[in-house]
Amino acid sequence: ALHGFYDLVWWLAIVLASPWWLWRSLRSREFGRMVRERLGCGLPRPPGAGERQRILIHGVSVGEVKAASSLVSLLEAEHPELEVVISATTDTGMEMAERLFPELRVVRFPIDPTFLVSRFLRRVAPVCVVLIELEIWPNFLRAANRLGIPIAVVNGRITEESFRSYRSFRHLLPQFNRISLFCVQSEEYAQRFAGLGQGSARILVTGNVKADALGDRQVEPGEELQRLLGPLEGQSLLCCGSTHDPEELWLTEAWRSFFPEARLVLVPRHPRRAAEVVRALELAGQPCQSLSALRAGETPDPRLPVVVDTIGELERIYALADLVFIGGSLVTHGGQNMLEPAAQGRAVLYGPHVDNFLFEAGLLESMGAGVRLGGRG
Repeated sequence: ALHGFYDLVWWLAIVLASPWWLWRSLRSREFGRMVRERLGCGLPRPPGAGERQRILIHGVSVGEVKAASSLVSLLEAEHPELEVVISATTDTGMEMAERLFPELRVVRFPIDPTFLVSRFLRRVAPVCVVLIELEIWPNFLRAANRLGIPIAVVNGRITEESFRSYRSFRHLLPQFNRISLFCVQSEEYAQRFAGLGQGSARILVTGNVKADALGDRQVEPGEELQRLLGPLEGQSLLCCGSTHDPEELWLTEAWRSFFPEARLVLVPRHPRRAAEVVRALELAGQPCQSLSALRAGETPDPRLPVVVDTIGELERIYALADLVFIGGSLVTHGGQNMLEPAAQGRAVLYGPHVDNFLFEAGLLESMGAGVRLGGRG
């Protein structure tokens, strides 16, 4: 009865949202593609006789997809008899998956009505599903169980706030007992999962897979980014990565007040916000440039901030930077991954709101490699 009510809510939401979806789809080809894919269009056929069985690895967006890279490499090396399929939810996650794994099949994760998730699982036909961090949907878990598909959570983490919410509704949805294995980042997270009624035999502390491949390769900015974004001789470069609204304005104000001689590069967490960021800065009296305009031939001016409006550039920009600020931490978003710039030997700063990355922030601070700043005002 509970799942039936949950399904009814989903279908009512779809019916009510469909006029808006149709309107947005007519105005934006990308949005229309996203809607079709989340409704199950473009899925592969199940593997035929003699074809490799599939394992599905799902990450919501860019961070989770990148975190899957070490796991994908391990599976390809140790289990070549399996075909790895990657799924993501967001547009940026899909773009990153297609960029990181050009040889693999990439599909969009569906919305959660029973009919759609069951069809998704029958078409992809995985022998196992791996969820990066904690992307759990009640009907997806139930459909996988009914089809006999085991589910594992890798790089699992659960904030104190989420833990309290899940504990309050643990007898309703989602049903954590449908997950076969929890591979979590720390003992603290293990205790929280155990507090939700999960047996300790199903919980393993495996560390943070986002850190697994950080030291495996030397990231180089490349000649083009060096030419377009590189600072003048003797000039420092400050990169503000994965920023959220209105952090770009705050950081630009701080740059103008305390560090105006530096080259400033702003990388919004969601590239589609870049045009909005440019307008906001110009309204605040700060001219700026965008990376796409520089690539189109605009002359770089190291005295002006640059707003990065493309995806997949952040690690190479970190390689150019002298100092990195991690966004999502001046607002109550919970922070973003601060290990990537630290792994490149860059000094790392972030604000007080790093609830989603407490382990990583604590690790950097204990080594003197990261500094947590106070709140605004």
